[in-house]
Amino acid sequence: MVTMKSPLRIFIEVSMKELIRGFRRQRIRWRNAFLLGSIMTTIVILLHTPTFSIFSDDEETESSYSSPIYLNGSLHLNIQIVSEAKVENFPSLTTSPVVKTNSSSEFKRVDGETNLPRKRQKRKGRKKTKDDLILTDPPPAPRHVLSSLERRALSLPPKEALAFAKLEIQRAPEVENDTELFAPVFRNLSIFKRSYELMELILKVHIYPDGEKPIFHQPHLNGIYASEGWFMKLMESNTQFVTKNPEKAHLFYMPYSVKQLQHAIFVPGSHNIKPLSIFIRDYVNMLSIKYPFWNRTHGSDHFLVACHDWGPYTVNEHPELRQNTIKALCNADLSDGIFVPGRDVSLPETSIRNAGRPLRNIGNGNRVSQRPILAFFAGNLHGRVRPQLLKHWRNKDGDMKIYGPLPHNVARKMTYVQHMKSSKYCLCPMGYEVNSPRIVEAIYYECVPVIIADNFVLPFSEVLDWSAFSVVVPEKDIPRLKEILLEIPMRRYLKMQSNVKMVQKHFLWSPKPRRYDVFHMILHSIWSNLLHQNQTSNHVPSFRQHP
Repeated sequence: MVTMKSPLRIFIEVSMKELIRGFRRQRIRWRNAFLLGSIMTTIVILLHTPTFSIFSDDEETESSYSSPIYLNGSLHLNIQIVSEAKVENFPSLTTSPVVKTNSSSEFKRVDGETNLPRKRQKRKGRKKTKDDLILTDPPPAPRHVLSSLERRALSLPPKEALAFAKLEIQRAPEVENDTELFAPVFRNLSIFKRSYELMELILKVHIYPDGEKPIFHQPHLNGIYASEGWFMKLMESNTQFVTKNPEKAHLFYMPYSVKQLQHAIFVPGSHNIKPLSIFIRDYVNMLSIKYPFWNRTHGSDHFLVACHDWGPYTVNEHPELRQNTIKALCNADLSDGIFVPGRDVSLPETSIRNAGRPLRNIGNGNRVSQRPILAFFAGNLHGRVRPQLLKHWRNKDGDMKIYGPLPHNVARKMTYVQHMKSSKYCLCPMGYEVNSPRIVEAIYYECVPVIIADNFVLPFSEVLDWSAFSVVVPEKDIPRLKEILLEIPMRRYLKMQSNVKMVQKHFLWSPKPRRYDVFHMILHSIWSNLLHQNQTSNHVPSFRQHP
């Protein structure tokens, strides 16, 4: 049988003959000779590599080729999938080989993981089930061409720039379809989007450098109070919003951690948190003496971020700090008289188990058809609401899985997270304070949160429409809880559960912040309340949908 030579082999043979003939006649350009020699060497090496059957003399069909592979970003080859005939020549290969490249002329074949020890295979399998939540890159935002007014706003003094922003928000253009934001979960998408764009364009924050670690400039990144630490970490490393020139700043950040303050100052067993408030009072007094910025506005353009339950009570010893400063608090309780809507910000309480990988073990909730449990709660029985919840529903109804701390015999069969992923509604009753990390946990696992906490201001409620993806039940209606949930039509539940998935991105911490994530949403709430506080002759529009 006569085999046909491939065009590539014919080209190589002709080129080599011309090269040898040129040497004999001594009519050769040495630069071209070295270049051609290098190319020939590379081709010969590839020719003798069994994996690269593209150089075979046999004809191949288009269906035998896999997707293109780029080597070192320069060489582009269509690599043929190894056929069964070739696998017979390499009995150790039971899976498709992987090609590793260290240079353009060096290739290695790596066996599949079937040759790994069984224990390593099991560990690798377990690791795959614990992958982080994968965030797809958002589509590139359309380039915003600055108007002449916007270009002028960049050079305005801070007070005039804020007045410009308020007027621009009033004239916000209607947004119908947006590739990054889901309109049904917002009160008014058009107003929010314009306000967010102006924040990105205008806002500058000055961070006070004063204060020693660990109370200042040292974020606590684990546990249920991690929100204050993650905001501090991302704010201090930010280059878009942070300015070192305080004269250009619209906001001033006081970077202290109430969690670190508790560790450093609170005396266990003393039941006295007043020393913490005195410490913060002295810190603010020092700032007002050392710098002119506090006294200029009596602290109304300053803000703090505190997720610890004691956060609101650390401001009690300083009247201006309590009455004027913007406070981003997880404990957003209206009944204490400290949190004021429109000035202060409700901070989402997020439980972070791994500071190095904050997105680990979250997301990937079950489909609706795989959620047989109507409602689920498990947790410690502190506060006034949780004992009432267990009194009426523990072991009373098979559809209502209500526990104190999750029993070991139950947890062995189904973990806490698996319960959340298998439930239609996740109950989020208040504990000692109105806030609870279960609200964000429910969103992470695509379970519709049921919030039972009177006087609680929900996070980002000035922009998000919580009725679109959650249920709020008054404390007095706990005996009617199942009745209330069953009265929700299936069509509405499906819509809420779908909206939970869409709102999830606004509650995620990422080591590298993304547009509209929880870091930017917190900063936007502070920005929005700053605009509301500085109303003069201009009216700042509400984020609620116009009738």
